Amino acid sequence: MKELLEYLARELVDEPDAVEVEELEEDDGTLVLELSVADDDYGKVIGRGGRTAQALRTEIRAAAGGGRGGDGERRRVLLDIVD
Repeated sequence: MKELLEYLARELVDEPDAVEVEELEEDDGTLVLELSVADDDYGKVIGRGGRTAQALRTEIRAAAGGGRGGDGERRRVLLDIVD
């Protein structure tokens, strides 16, 4: 999923080399993807009214299999856009 988010973000921004995604797993099994981009590109990944950010979150959840982990359990996937 990290690779998918990197690909999608790089297509949206003016400085694709500045895109970084960190993948973290919390104690409860939640997968957190932290996205950072160049300062001038935050508006592009957030979008008007947060629509682009919400679309990215939707795509990541869909790629995660609807929030289910490999063992069939529901797995929470979060996307944080960090600076």
